[in-house]
Amino acid sequence: MTNNQDVRHVIGISGGKDSAALAIYLHDKHPELPLEYYFCDTGKELDETYELIERLEAYLGKSVTKLETVESDKDTPFDHFLEQYGGYLPSSISRWCTKKMKLEPFEKWVGTGPVISYVGIRDDENRDGYISKKTNIQTIFPFRHNLWSEDVIRPMLAQASIPFLHEAYAQQLSGDTLQRIQAILDRPIGKFYAQAKKLSDLLNVSALAFNHVTQTWMQAQERPYPIGQLNTYSLLDNEDRLVKADIFRLLEESGVGVPEYYQERTYEVNGKVGRYARSRSGCFFCFYQQKIEWVWLYEQHPKLFKKAMQYEKDGYSWSDEETLEELIQPARIQKIKEDALVAYEKAQSKKSENSPYLLDILTEEDGCAACFI
Repeated sequence: MTNNQDVRHVIGISGGKDSAALAIYLHDKHPELPLEYYFCDTGKELDETYELIERLEAYLGKSVTKLETVESDKDTPFDHFLEQYGGYLPSSISRWCTKKMKLEPFEKWVGTGPVISYVGIRDDENRDGYISKKTNIQTIFPFRHNLWSEDVIRPMLAQASIPFLHEAYAQQLSGDTLQRIQAILDRPIGKFYAQAKKLSDLLNVSALAFNHVTQTWMQAQERPYPIGQLNTYSLLDNEDRLVKADIFRLLEESGVGVPEYYQERTYEVNGKVGRYARSRSGCFFCFYQQKIEWVWLYEQHPKLFKKAMQYEKDGYSWSDEETLEELIQPARIQKIKEDALVAYEKAQSKKSENSPYLLDILTEEDGCAACFI
């Protein structure tokens, strides 16, 4: 079994709320972890992103390593790769930006030794995010009831592993609790009993026992799971389940604060007051932005919006539906603001209490986990 010091523990800082809160959370609650922090700079981030990272470094007492994505300093990383791709802008179906400026630099940086990568996906989100195909990298989700990624859960809950799990649980539990677990284990996954339900049932009986059994199972596998190589691992006894409100609380109470781009701004439309803000970190021209966020960029950061427009040429645009020049026509802006106001009022009516952040009212859409957490 590997000495604990041989396994690296890393957190990617995106400049968004969740990764910053995760760094604060692990720093405070698990100070024994030798955490390393990294940031993949595209050269096209909002200034507020860099400001957040500076405040985070001051709180952690550690520097955030800036990963090099290109050897030349003549261009920003984004412009360098855009030229390589012949001016073809990234999109939801061709996310070369994520591959070239986030994932490849990260995997090069960590190398081939055992690495635990901590990801700030919350317990109120139903997604796994990016899971590396390299077997030396294991992803953990400390904010969730289920710490583990799908590449661990699927083989562990497969029918072939059930006899092993029975034995492992018998070392952790006894009595009625063990009998409940055994009944869950013996119920096969199928049409009427999904893997997600089986996982939930096991966690609800005892998340701590599940975590320890998972490590025991990993230690018995041919694949060298990094956590399976540890002698001790404090997160196995973690029972916290953090949601969006907890993230904002961590940021505010630490003094690091929320990224400025989350602060809502007001606009007027049809005699009513609407609110808009940026919903995520990432490049200022990110194609995952909602239409109202493009309007926010146009009105709050006009110089950056103009730069985003300059990338739209040779038939390429940030959106399939329209160009940015079309989006900022007065009638189009009016319609976008009207639609956003209706969505805001509808979402707000369902909230039991007011939130100081627009993001806590409007629904977050799926995006790229490597950029947005």
